[in-house]
Amino acid sequence: MATTDLEDGARDRRWRAPSLPKDPTPLAVLALAVGGITVAATWWMIDHLRAVMAAHEVQTVEVDIGLILYGLVTSLLLYPAIKAVTTARKASAAAAIPDVVAARVQGASARTWCWYTLGYSAAVIIVLLMALLIVANDVAVGRTFFNLPHMANSFWLVLKAFWINVYICIVAEVLVLVWGLVVAIARLLPGKPAQPIRFLAAAYADIFRGLPAIITIYLVAFGLALAGLPIVRDLPLSALAIFALTLTYGAYVAEVYRAGIESIHWSQTAAARSLGLSFLQTLRFVVVPQAVRRIIPPLLNDFIGLQKDTALVQVVGIIDAFNQSKIYASNKFNLSAVTTVGLLFVLFTIPQARFVDRLIERDKRRTQAGG
Repeated sequence: MATTDLEDGARDRRWRAPSLPKDPTPLAVLALAVGGITVAATWWMIDHLRAVMAAHEVQTVEVDIGLILYGLVTSLLLYPAIKAVTTARKASAAAAIPDVVAARVQGASARTWCWYTLGYSAAVIIVLLMALLIVANDVAVGRTFFNLPHMANSFWLVLKAFWINVYICIVAEVLVLVWGLVVAIARLLPGKPAQPIRFLAAAYADIFRGLPAIITIYLVAFGLALAGLPIVRDLPLSALAIFALTLTYGAYVAEVYRAGIESIHWSQTAAARSLGLSFLQTLRFVVVPQAVRRIIPPLLNDFIGLQKDTALVQVVGIIDAFNQSKIYASNKFNLSAVTTVGLLFVLFTIPQARFVDRLIERDKRRTQAGG
């Protein structure tokens, strides 16, 4: 009899109606308050910016229209905030009946609208803080880093010099692809006879991954020339800088190659060797083609770093974009030309970064589909 009562109690608990969801009204009120404060702060900042520009006689109709449009777009934050409050009221009314299903549906919708408001409000607040930093201290930051006349006057000088960075980056990338693969294969050579080669390849990777790129460039570009080697002393500084960057990033890329090769299941190698292929033939026809597809995203990430580090060649006197901007900045006592260089690097890097993201997403979809 007692057992039957226990079973009935367990059955009742199993089929008991689910509890009511948490009331989303406090979160909705918070979202409405944050949205309202954000909109008010935006319009205050717009008024402050217009006053600052008027004081410095840089106010134009186009800028006024842009600021007003930004304020109007920001005011749209009130829509999800109001939707969050009204939906939260519906959820509370459904919970009072009680209608659990409706309360859960409306509560989830209310929380979604709340997070819309809070997320976009955070983005707007970050933009406002950046604008406040630019106009702080009587627009000192804006005049130092974002002086439009200086940016326009230095643009073509900096752009011409920027092609040196692009040239060094492209040539070094090609060399790094080949040299990194050579080092990776050297680290993976089988057998005791290849142990010294494996040791040297590992030592090279450890040394040049630990050595800062700027030191490598300085030592190679100046040291080899000072040594008076017959061939090296006649090379231009750009060629020596390419060689130094190849040494540095070859160590990183070699490890990427090695990780990709080792990620291929050993059965692939065993099957190829059982068919009579040599070790190098197995790498060439079986392992490396599969490994390369897997390591494209990290390879491109290393190349993005290489592209940025081409700015380090200015340490040996190459007139690249950064060095050209420093010359302009020292003549005009303004860093807006350096900001122009930064923008050029960012514009050159962003397409590569998005391409990497696309490759990673495609690989993820393929992996999930295969699973």
